[in-house]
Amino acid sequence: MTQKGWTGRIARVDLASGRVEIEEPSPGDLARDLGGKGLAGRRLQAAGPRDWDDPDLPFVLAAGPLVGTIAPTPGRATLMCRSPLTGTVGDSSVGGRLGVTLKRAGFDALVLTGRAPHLSGLVVEPGTVRLADARDLAGAGTDAVFARLEDYGSVACVGPAAESGALLASVQVDRHHAAGRGGLGLALANRGIKFIALRGAGKVAVADPALLKAAREEILRLTHASPALMGSQGFSCFGTGSIFDLMDSRRMMPTDNFSRTRFPQAAGLNAYAYKERYRPEKHGCHGCHIRCKKVASDGRSMPEFETMSHFTALIGNTDPELVVAANAACNRLGLDTIGAGSTLACHRELTGRDLAPDQVLGLLEDMGHGRGLGADLAQGAARLAADRGRPELAMAVKGLELPAYDPRGAYGMALAYAVSTRGGCHLRAYPVSHEILRKPVATDRFTFSGKARIVKIAEDANAVVDSLTACKFVFFAASLEEYAKAYTAVTGVESSAQDLLRLGERIIFRERMMNAAWGFGAEHDDLPPRFFTEPGDDAGEFPVPPLDRAEFLKARAAYYAIRGLTPDGLPKAETAARLGLDT
Repeated sequence: MTQKGWTGRIARVDLASGRVEIEEPSPGDLARDLGGKGLAGRRLQAAGPRDWDDPDLPFVLAAGPLVGTIAPTPGRATLMCRSPLTGTVGDSSVGGRLGVTLKRAGFDALVLTGRAPHLSGLVVEPGTVRLADARDLAGAGTDAVFARLEDYGSVACVGPAAESGALLASVQVDRHHAAGRGGLGLALANRGIKFIALRGAGKVAVADPALLKAAREEILRLTHASPALMGSQGFSCFGTGSIFDLMDSRRMMPTDNFSRTRFPQAAGLNAYAYKERYRPEKHGCHGCHIRCKKVASDGRSMPEFETMSHFTALIGNTDPELVVAANAACNRLGLDTIGAGSTLACHRELTGRDLAPDQVLGLLEDMGHGRGLGADLAQGAARLAADRGRPELAMAVKGLELPAYDPRGAYGMALAYAVSTRGGCHLRAYPVSHEILRKPVATDRFTFSGKARIVKIAEDANAVVDSLTACKFVFFAASLEEYAKAYTAVTGVESSAQDLLRLGERIIFRERMMNAAWGFGAEHDDLPPRFFTEPGDDAGEFPVPPLDRAEFLKARAAYYAIRGLTPDGLPKAETAARLGLDT
């Protein structure tokens, strides 16, 4: 019987020998893991608690069952390994054409183990996977790799930062997309891989095309009615930078290394200012109707909101050209923009000296090539601050630098940062959706009340999104109710939103199990002390006080209870058994 949604084929590649084995999981196994994040997590856990650079620990690229179909936002993929930066689960949902080209080549996932004998590329074509010599690309920027491989349907690659040992190294995909967080670029380069180039022309079989068309139309109708997505000030028009003014007005703009929460010059550095200056065109992932990416007329990627914020307010810069140039440099070098900006802000506070634009760009180049001070900065804010004897100045959780949402202005975000399995990540639960954007239901952002359950459910839901693999932004308008219909239509597996949420709970609990095996517990589910001792900027009509630590700990304890963890944040055996996970 022909598989529906999934290809039913996973390529296991031994990079040391070049040997490729094809795994054909049962339909039941595929449905239990969904794909993407769920499929990758199962393979990572099966390898046991190994160090990130152990060649027997897999690096996984996986797509979900909706990828390659007409379901909205069907081009994404998940990359996963243990994070070199944090030591936690390290995963990233990345856009472009990576996921759909993998599926069209006939694979649901690539599972890479071993280490190539020399710098290599991985070439994936219909039904085949092979290694290619990439030694002539040693030290090359990602722009040069994309130029060399422009005939392929999709390309993921690392830049010189990964080859020089930067813990902030990213994986760049199809020029304008990045798997930025956690040092996944270093994990890939450590296995001797410079690029993954894919071609594919196959089609993904769908169980019920008519039902899928109806589900698609329902999702499109909801998203087109969403001002946050498709309105004149929404993501489609201005990209994620459309929330720049909103974050500042809510006193949540991380300023001067999170020592303040409002940036006085923000009004001249918003998304409208960039649009007027650079006249960008819309760009998006394969098949996406939102097209939130923006590309300037000179071909440079326009910065996302986090990059806009971290290279202005966080480091005290008011020059928009520096932001665009820094974003381009990070993309070429293969550096995480959030981590790089945060580490520069930490360095600025440590030294007490401002950074001129040429200094910022020079330090980024040094970070990318492992030179001088740049080599230290490329290891991230947590290591930099600890080495300088001021660990409290690293605005990071579990070593992952915080993105551009100050937690003193949104208490759900504070809790979500702390308990996230990959560290200081806004996307695990994305409380900004309901606390700031008021979607799907507005909540009081200045209370921890109810946030433990909200964060838990949102984590489960987003785990499903990253496993299907879809785009989180669509869920400002649509929900798992609509996507359950799409999933059923594609795969033929009858499912409701609650069925999918249970799978998401399983996926997140597995990640808690992996982190526990790697030594993570309640002491790591915490925030930098600054947020409990220093207020934000007073907004006049309302203050932005420090977080109440007692209330934070109470909310964290509630989260542990709801998640089925011990008071120390560790997995309970009975919860694992209920979810069908081995302890």
